[in-house]
Amino acid sequence: METERQETQLPRSVGLWQLVFYGSGTILGAGIFVVIGEVLGEAGRLTPLAYVLAAVVAITSALSFAEMGARIPTAGGPIDYLERAFGVRWLGSGVGWVLMVANTVSAATIVTGFVAYLNSFASVPDWTATVLLVIALGGVAIAGMSESAWLMTITTLIGIAALLAVLWALRGALIAAPTEILAALGTGTNEEAENAASSSAIEGFGMLFAGAILAVYSFIGFGDMAQTAEEVRDVKRSLPRAMMISLAVVFVFYILIAMSLVGTGEIDSITEASAPLVKAVELSGWPGLPIAIASLFVIVNGALTQIIAASRLLLDIARDDRGAPALFARVNEKTDTPIPATLVIAGTSLGLALLVPLKSLAEATSFAILIVFVGVNLSLIRMKRDSQPDDVPDIPFWIPVVGAIVTIAALVGQIAQSSIGGSG
Repeated sequence: METERQETQLPRSVGLWQLVFYGSGTILGAGIFVVIGEVLGEAGRLTPLAYVLAAVVAITSALSFAEMGARIPTAGGPIDYLERAFGVRWLGSGVGWVLMVANTVSAATIVTGFVAYLNSFASVPDWTATVLLVIALGGVAIAGMSESAWLMTITTLIGIAALLAVLWALRGALIAAPTEILAALGTGTNEEAENAASSSAIEGFGMLFAGAILAVYSFIGFGDMAQTAEEVRDVKRSLPRAMMISLAVVFVFYILIAMSLVGTGEIDSITEASAPLVKAVELSGWPGLPIAIASLFVIVNGALTQIIAASRLLLDIARDDRGAPALFARVNEKTDTPIPATLVIAGTSLGLALLVPLKSLAEATSFAILIVFVGVNLSLIRMKRDSQPDDVPDIPFWIPVVGAIVTIAALVGQIAQSSIGGSG
């Protein structure tokens, strides 16, 4: 029986609020539960400021993505943005492969984080948990986009409830956080200033920058939302609005949670923990098990979204003959999903999750995503100089300019930091 159709159009089955929860879930799952411990380890008491710097990089690029997604609502996202803006096919193809790799590596990153949280309350071999989770996520991604979006709506609500519980348990630490941050900046009391003076200003900036580079990873989910463009109803209105709402929600949570962790005064213990939020809650005298269980739901969101986004990119690369076999362009007529593409992305994510450490995965993802951000910002600059359609958001011209500058600076900084670290 013929189960693969030759046309590769995806049905528009996702509404605004489904997309908001889809985006919020993946951004929170990737950053606040998985990577925040690594950011805390790099930036210390300056972690909230690291998230602010990362947000500057992310928000300017997100606004560019919002307009570009409305101008060119395709599953290829940045592939088509660059090609249409500059008229050079290899640019689109190159960024498509980079972004697909980034999404795949990101899925592995989040799977690794899931296993760490699971092991905080259940003794399950890492490889067993990793294999079972990736199989389950691949199955959901194959089942359908609407089904995936509804699942993520439910799990995101559970995750938000867990974060609110964390903030309540750490409310005293949240109040104490400004004092800790000021002390780290050397602007507190005399005694605090003397303690802070032991670290040079250059070292402090290095810690802040290193934390910010990792924190950029925490915001990348808005780019994954662009890959759903072919599956969103009223895409020119819904996609930009959903991106902005999702970013606003997660930014508030990132800053509040980061401040709460800093305010505990137990940064070393939290950083060393496999499940940082669970450890922080337990240090405050609250049971960590409910938070650990709830965290698993929202962490799953992040990995599922990355697999979906990467499979859509592989589909677009294959159907446009950009170097991937035509097999990956096939969309199953029963599930309306690209099953071959989903299977290869899930399999690759599984291998990475089993073999590569979490921090290395996050750093590699951040680097690749920053390259894509540069390309999207430059594409919008080029297209806005040519024309401004009436039916898409009109982002001020200076925003993609600033977005390009800060993402290039972040790329240069990450390269410099890696060179210093490698030679040190």
